[in-house]
Amino acid sequence: MNIFILTGAGISAESGLKTFRDNDGLWENHRVEDVATPEAFARDPDLVQRFYNLRRAALADAQPNSAHIALARLQDALESHDGTLTLVTQNVDDLHERGGVSGVIHMHGELMRALCAACAYAWDIADDLHVDSQCPACGTKGSARPDIVWFGEMPYHMDRIEAALMRADLFVSIGTSGAVYPAAGFVHAARSQGIRTIELNMEPSLGSNYFDEARHGPAGRIVPEWTDQIIDHIKTGA
Repeated sequence: MNIFILTGAGISAESGLKTFRDNDGLWENHRVEDVATPEAFARDPDLVQRFYNLRRAALADAQPNSAHIALARLQDALESHDGTLTLVTQNVDDLHERGGVSGVIHMHGELMRALCAACAYAWDIADDLHVDSQCPACGTKGSARPDIVWFGEMPYHMDRIEAALMRADLFVSIGTSGAVYPAAGFVHAARSQGIRTIELNMEPSLGSNYFDEARHGPAGRIVPEWTDQIIDHIKTGA
């Protein structure tokens, strides 16, 4: 069995991380236009760097929850029975990796990586970025930005994601709003290929009606329940 899973902010919310556009359209008390666009970085790089430095600090204090860990168990079960788990996340945190999932595809970038706006070199970071941070590849100062896909930019790895989706036997969306494209269109692509679809979410997403099955409730409860059922099916063949 080949399972393709898309995750969104809802799976990390129970680890204490803010969900997308919390607080009536504000993202941690900032308009997304002020901290999550190339224009914002050009206009006020100090604000953007401070915003992501705070997010990085919050991530350091967060821990994977039972939903992250359940998906790692599912990956192990699939791989031990000649199956695959492709996990694509819209999240920029590293909780899937810390929960035990390998090969995570971050379509919106990663908080713990930096990107040089001058030469496009990307690298892992552990510390804060500042307006005078230097690119280790080209040496340019002030060009280092978070390796995050901002509004108006193209998500990463789309060719790889689309190919993996077309090979799937099951498409699962976890903790997503169904409002952000192109990820919100994955369910339509799956259905067009006859791939079974399921939504696991706190509440019905904007695209909930397009799924073959939907289960609603906290990710920390419904994801382990669902993975246990799938793992039992994998092991017994029932």
